[in-house]
Amino acid sequence: MKSPPSVLERALALLAASLLFAMMLLTFVDVIMRYLFNAPIKGSFEISETLMAILIFAGLPLVSRAGEHVTIDSVLRLTSSGVRRIMTLVAQVGCAAALVGMAWLLYLKANRFASAGDVTQSLKLPIAPVVYLMALLTLVTAGVHLAMAWRSLRRPPQSEYNADDNRSVL
Repeated sequence: MKSPPSVLERALALLAASLLFAMMLLTFVDVIMRYLFNAPIKGSFEISETLMAILIFAGLPLVSRAGEHVTIDSVLRLTSSGVRRIMTLVAQVGCAAALVGMAWLLYLKANRFASAGDVTQSLKLPIAPVVYLMALLTLVTAGVHLAMAWRSLRRPPQSEYNADDNRSVL
């Protein structure tokens, strides 16, 4: 049974949907302006690029929470429920550790962008805030994996294999 979406899930879904809509609208208006009036929107590629980066990182916690990552579960059919729980726990903690490391590297990169004053080429928008947001969203995703690891510890063992119940095993 799936739990109702949390406030964080709703906020991230709204952010992702808004970013996707903004990208769609920007592309539509840019094409119209470009081909009908020979006046493309200045920096539309930079804006789309930035929105896409944020969209990917905003969607990552949602994908993780839903267990929608690509998984290979052929070995799980041959294991006991206890082994599956351990594998799930190891996978979730491993993902969380990797994501914390990635968030740290993004944070360091954002610091370098901020100290250098790096900006986009045509619109001169600062790059550091976007990378800080990417780092934060990566950290949120790590938190999702830790919460799922905790949940796997508290869930009673299942008597038979069900692929849907083990989607989070990587």
